[in-house]
Amino acid sequence: MAKGIKRRIIIVVCIIVVILSTTACGNKKETATIRVGSKDFTENMIVSEIYALALEDAGYKVERVQNIAGSVIHTSIINDEIDLYPEYTGTGLLSILQMDVLTDAHEVYRTVKEEYEKQFHLTWLDYAEANDGQGLVIRTETAKALGIYTISDLQQHAAELRFASQGEFDQREDGLPALTGVYGSFDWKSSKVYDNGLKYKVLEQNEADVCPAYTTEGPLAETDKFTLLEDDKQVWPPYNLAPVVRDNIMEENPVIADILNKISATLDTATVTGLNAKVDVDKEEYEDVAKEYYESIK
Repeated sequence: MAKGIKRRIIIVVCIIVVILSTTACGNKKETATIRVGSKDFTENMIVSEIYALALEDAGYKVERVQNIAGSVIHTSIINDEIDLYPEYTGTGLLSILQMDVLTDAHEVYRTVKEEYEKQFHLTWLDYAEANDGQGLVIRTETAKALGIYTISDLQQHAAELRFASQGEFDQREDGLPALTGVYGSFDWKSSKVYDNGLKYKVLEQNEADVCPAYTTEGPLAETDKFTLLEDDKQVWPPYNLAPVVRDNIMEENPVIADILNKISATLDTATVTGLNAKVDVDKEEYEDVAKEYYESIK
């Protein structure tokens, strides 16, 4: 009789364990949908899609929330409309936190990581080497002819060069004023204002020699035509790519850190420039570019 009772107790305990395990698994599935956001430009959409593919590969359900305006995406994550998205350290420092300019990549990252946690309960995961910041690009033919590879070299040869401005660059505090404050004056041979969308055409058609650029723009992959100059005196802050994630999502899904940090470790400036070029120059779909890249690194 005692054996029968003992057997029934064991069976009941096993049933309870199975029910609890099933319930736990069910809850995990319910909370395992991650809303991955992106800003409304090529690079951010590509990187966001790579994040999404990696999360899906790890078993998560992903809801893609693409094409959010850069001016409101921070509000979107604060308001619990998305769970994570690719952000830039310089944007976090200057646009969101409204702090003073810093030019050391580690210091900028450390600052935004601490302040985002303190003020917004958001986690910055590891930042990528990829830096989508302000820069200057010169025709490669001209760079080779005059030996110009840094902005210091450029400053010395400014009188021989035609500058293609986008107007606002000349006035913006972090544009030409910042540049001349660190490097000295740039006495261009000529300076004309062109529409930003035409700048690479202007350089390619030899209508100008130098123009402002962002350091991961797709056409910069054509190094036989365009040379991105080294900011050797570090006048501009870094804009390194990194995933920003809601704290509650990290607490519930700590493995996300490892998944996304592995992505960031593969992204340098040349790689991101090449991915942008496939979309903006070769006219491929960003989803296809992201998938091809993810398959190459997984």
